[in-house]
Amino acid sequence: MNEVFTQIDGGALNLLIVADHASAYVPADIDLGIEPALLKDHVAIDIGVAEVSALLAAQLGCTAILGGVSRLVIDLNREEDAPGLLPVMSDGHAIPGNRGADLNDRLMRFHHPYHHQVAALLDGMALPFILSVHSFTPTLASDPGQARPWDIGILYNEDDRAARIAIPMLEAAGLNVGDQLPYSGRLLNATMNRHGEANGVPYLGIEMRQDQVADRVGQKRFADIIGPIVLECRNRLA
Repeated sequence: MNEVFTQIDGGALNLLIVADHASAYVPADIDLGIEPALLKDHVAIDIGVAEVSALLAAQLGCTAILGGVSRLVIDLNREEDAPGLLPVMSDGHAIPGNRGADLNDRLMRFHHPYHHQVAALLDGMALPFILSVHSFTPTLASDPGQARPWDIGILYNEDDRAARIAIPMLEAAGLNVGDQLPYSGRLLNATMNRHGEANGVPYLGIEMRQDQVADRVGQKRFADIIGPIVLECRNRLA
């Protein structure tokens, strides 16, 4: 088993699907000090992302790379010096096993090889395009009064080229679309900043609402909507 990432080789299209938080896996030699049930929660995994990414890879005929460990082991969508890279709290839940953990060991074991593979896959493509897939919870335990009504959010930092194409298309498909919601990509966009914006590679960053992609019907619905839209973005920008 590759504990760093799962790679789906769906075809030769120059489009890479990147899913940083697709797994809840915790290696046997890492004790997070949490109840096992928490690994089914959004603090451990982006619910629905692995399934939607696999459907899209097959539909589009492209490669997908899925992060192989839980975001509680190390957050692959954080800069190497960022707070929260090795979380000790997440949405009100303590992660006591991370308090004395060796950050450098986790970086060398998981973070570095994951991002090396993302870079290698992009380097092997002529005129690549990236689809970054995440999901968000309808409510936060730490802020239950915060309304999160969007079906899907589009995130970006400085490069909003794909966002401007995708947002009206997603709205035309009947989705309630958040532009830089439920949070701003200017604040949290590490993987796309590194592999997209730093290299001039166009990308579309999406956040799907987890209750809408928690089962096969919802996952297929979102893949069927997103597929043609990301292909249009890629064809116009790559």
